Amino acid sequence: MAQEFTIKSENIESKINQLLPSQGGFGAGVDFSASTMVVPIVDLTETAEGSALRQDLQSALSLTSVTSFSVQNATTTIINTTGYFRIFGAYASITDSGDTSFGGFAITDGLTTKNLIRFKNNQSATINKVEQIYDFIVFLEAGDSVVCFADNSKCQLDGCTRQIADISGNLVNA
Repeated sequence: MAQEFTIKSENIESKINQLLPSQGGFGAGVDFSASTMVVPIVDLTETAEGSALRQDLQSALSLTSVTSFSVQNATTTIINTTGYFRIFGAYASITDSGDTSFGGFAITDGLTTKNLIRFKNNQSATINKVEQIYDFIVFLEAGDSVVCFADNSKCQLDGCTRQIADISGNLVNA
């Protein structure tokens, strides 16, 4: 015999409101309940979220979905829009004897800046070449931006950004 019990979870309520906005979500005094009875389930999540694409296809790259950048001997803002973004590309640096070179990415709100990724090439004897691939995802709230920095002409970061979801987490199609 199946047992019924009540679930009180703000996370579950929030997800139902997000996935099923036409249902009006939970009203005051309405409880979410569960049962120990086994019931077959049809997963309509992708359709309810407005996407019929698999998650890996949802983040595909296209001519119109990417914004490319190339930074050398500068600090450049590469993203200043809210949402979730994928940042990917390559870092390259050549240093001579005794040189130091660094570059990377930081997130800032105009007052506080925090490094996300920082590459460093420090050579003490001969010429040294460093190449590094990067691929990461950032979330930007209102007022936040991502900057890319390279400290000298021997350091270069090339890559692309692609928005994968808006600030509410709704996926952005390519």
